[in-house]
Amino acid sequence: MRLILIPLAVASLLWGCNGQKTKNTEQSTEKSKEQLAQGDEQLLDSVQYQTFNYFWDGAEPISGLARERLHMDNVYPSHDKNIITTGGSGFGLMAILVGVERQFITREQALERYEKIVGFLEKADRFHGAWPHWMEPSGKVSPFSPKDNGGDLVETAFLVQGLLAVKEYFKDGNEREQALAKKIQQLWEGVEWDWYTKGGEDVLYWHWSPEYQWEMNFPVGGYNEALIMYVLAAASPTHSINKSVYEKGWAVDGTIAQDTLYYGLETELNHYQHDNAPVGPLFWAHYSYLGLDPNGLTDQFGDYWKLNQNHALIHYKYAVDNPKGFEGYGENCWGLTSSYSMNGYAGHRPGADLGVISPTAALSSMPYTPEESKQFLRYMYSEQDSLIGEFGPYDAFSLQHNWYLPRYLAIDQGPIPVMIENYRSGLLWKLFMRNEDVQNGLQKLGFESPYIKTDG
Repeated sequence: MRLILIPLAVASLLWGCNGQKTKNTEQSTEKSKEQLAQGDEQLLDSVQYQTFNYFWDGAEPISGLARERLHMDNVYPSHDKNIITTGGSGFGLMAILVGVERQFITREQALERYEKIVGFLEKADRFHGAWPHWMEPSGKVSPFSPKDNGGDLVETAFLVQGLLAVKEYFKDGNEREQALAKKIQQLWEGVEWDWYTKGGEDVLYWHWSPEYQWEMNFPVGGYNEALIMYVLAAASPTHSINKSVYEKGWAVDGTIAQDTLYYGLETELNHYQHDNAPVGPLFWAHYSYLGLDPNGLTDQFGDYWKLNQNHALIHYKYAVDNPKGFEGYGENCWGLTSSYSMNGYAGHRPGADLGVISPTAALSSMPYTPEESKQFLRYMYSEQDSLIGEFGPYDAFSLQHNWYLPRYLAIDQGPIPVMIENYRSGLLWKLFMRNEDVQNGLQKLGFESPYIKTDG
């Protein structure tokens, strides 16, 4: 395993040997820029390694998949630490590819882990092809809530996004690697996306249970984190949805395009769904875009690079403005998303802000706001290193309330190494977007992208 410079050793590169900024001369300014760039690269390596390791050393050992949470204080109020998360595991599949490319592990080690994972998923509970939100190490469903004990199509979409990236990585490899790619294709083709239209309605439903049927009654429409679900549902070579399901269900007959102006920036799509907040939590700009490349991605409703970049910049500007006067908020400390808080799990965002910063928000926005995200990265590793543990920054903290817990969530750690890698090399974007089924699905829904092949 590659040796990664520990974060505290980077501080001298960032701030000089005595912990002070270098003198303001031409020569020292140039030297300072070089040191800062060097320090940034070391920090990016460090945070990618630590967060990747959540899904490597921190994985559930029987399945090789991601634990829903890891509490370093060993306090688990409900489920034990071996509950498997489907969506978080999809993020973890992509994080392991980062591990190979950054030489944290070998290609052979990754292949062995993926074979274990795919073997587990082949035998695990599925409901019309969709996996549940949570699973036991036995592969049996673990109810997420009383009636949520069946298929979860959104979580399945996040898992499939990761699986397809892995397939693209290995499909042209040796015989063993090609066998893995073939098995992934079979898993992908087994998801009955069209079943989740509840008998042909023009919308996808989040849940179905053999015991409670459609009682969860959660049609997924209007902008949120689930764009990838509609893209994959259209892309399926075996159980595809009609374009009308996207237009009438997800886009709510076009009203999704009714954007607003906030902090001088257009939101591009309509974020008003919960608590009248002008923009959503920042995970909306991450989960679907771990594989789906928003660069040059447009459709009849919006420009997806503008959507995500403005979303991140609004969060940044909000923290700098700091309308509630929370301690710590500013250029170096910003980013709200759903995470732990003093009041339990909460959906932090402008308009619904408890004074809690979630490191995944700024770090996973690295492709959209590289300088602002690096400011946060430097701040965490040079000034708030007590908030960093074995698997990277802890899930959330509040300087206002003098609060944090040494705890991690897979869905928050997973986007960090993946989106930082997309910023550094575009690896996961390139893999996912070159998948022919994905390209066909995007074309079917009317998307334009540099990856989509057109006649002539």
